[in-house]
Amino acid sequence: MHEYTDETEALANDILAYAKYRVQLDPTPMGRSASAKELFDALGGPTITDDGIGSARALRAFTEVLAPACLSVDNTRYLSFVPAAPTEAAILFDLVVGAESIYGGSWLEGAGAAYAENEALRWLCDLAGFDPRSGGVFVQGGTIGNLSALVGARGWAQARLDEVGRRRPDRWAFLVSDTAHSSVPSAAEVMDAEAIAVTTGSDRRLTGELIAAALDQHGDRVAGVVATAGSTNLGVIDDLRSVGEVCRQRSVFFHVDAAYGGAALAAPSARHLFDGIELADSIIIDPHKWLFAPFDCCALLWRDPEQARAVHAQHAEYLEFLDIYGDWNPSDFAIQLTRRPRGLPFWFSLACYGTREYGEAVERTLELTAEAAAKIEAADHLRLVWQPGLSIVVFERIGWTEQQYQACTEKMIADGTGFVVPSRHDGKPVFRFCFINPRTTNAEIDAILAAME
Repeated sequence: MHEYTDETEALANDILAYAKYRVQLDPTPMGRSASAKELFDALGGPTITDDGIGSARALRAFTEVLAPACLSVDNTRYLSFVPAAPTEAAILFDLVVGAESIYGGSWLEGAGAAYAENEALRWLCDLAGFDPRSGGVFVQGGTIGNLSALVGARGWAQARLDEVGRRRPDRWAFLVSDTAHSSVPSAAEVMDAEAIAVTTGSDRRLTGELIAAALDQHGDRVAGVVATAGSTNLGVIDDLRSVGEVCRQRSVFFHVDAAYGGAALAAPSARHLFDGIELADSIIIDPHKWLFAPFDCCALLWRDPEQARAVHAQHAEYLEFLDIYGDWNPSDFAIQLTRRPRGLPFWFSLACYGTREYGEAVERTLELTAEAAAKIEAADHLRLVWQPGLSIVVFERIGWTEQQYQACTEKMIADGTGFVVPSRHDGKPVFRFCFINPRTTNAEIDAILAAME
């Protein structure tokens, strides 16, 4: 099946031509959704058959039917959830990564890939203020990153109790903000641990005072504290310094979920918002969100990688040689063993454009955020419900019911005005912009706001 034939040559040319065509689109299409029946009918039957349908027909099935039935998260009017805006260099290099067939779990099998990924991780560690001994690994996404961090925190807490001969609790717990991402309590549940939500005040920020009180109540069970640096609904950054200082004083593992917001560390104007992040024991940042890498790519950073290795490294007879060859097996630092070198497109993009241009791109999205907020404040039919946090703007359409929000969203998607779905704030429907793409224009924002009149 690996023989290079004339058909393979034609397929390679067709795929490269399509990739080039897709990258050149400006703007990229928004796309649409479709039902399974619509897709089946458009394809004219199943694509998986006993004899195969041939490479040319399979590629047409994807490019003409399946791909158009997907939303393009890099569209400049895609402002819902947390979009993506991968650079051309990152997109094209992802083709190279696939073609190379590199196993990215061990130094022996992927030394060059691990070296390059570590350079990109070093930049992120430096942004966070970690010292030179720090390091990490790229994993699938924020959910896997958070789960790996919590597993590391539990392992560290267990080792600390074992050292002093104290009994482990029947069920570990993690202290999290009541605005923490859904992946955090889900990760705790997977571990058969409890996520104890700490109620925050009107500013939605987790503080050291709140954590200290929660530790007084639950301290013997707490394996770690999770703070958020950029909540996905509002863009809130917890009081990282005070939380980190309490964790240091109480010898509690401190994890920061900066999956969305951590990219703003690259913007000089926003760096002060993350004061105290250097106190973290682990951090996650998703380059596939605001750092212009393709899906899927989460950077899991460890202040002390040896602590992580002690918890995560897998041992088996057939893996023993890997343990003695090379000094950095990426799979030793998260829950997965098998991994593709998903950090390589991010590394390639950073190498191509330079970190200064990255900082400027993040700054541009922050400017777009401020400009959109000003437009909303000036509009009679709209009202800001939260002062913008990072690149997120949350606002209401005055006087609208939940059904009107939904109807407006469906119309904007249908006519290509924009992809902006309703969210909720304090139990009420709102609209929410999340600016990730520096190519989004003020004219596009105007068009979306006008659709809400």
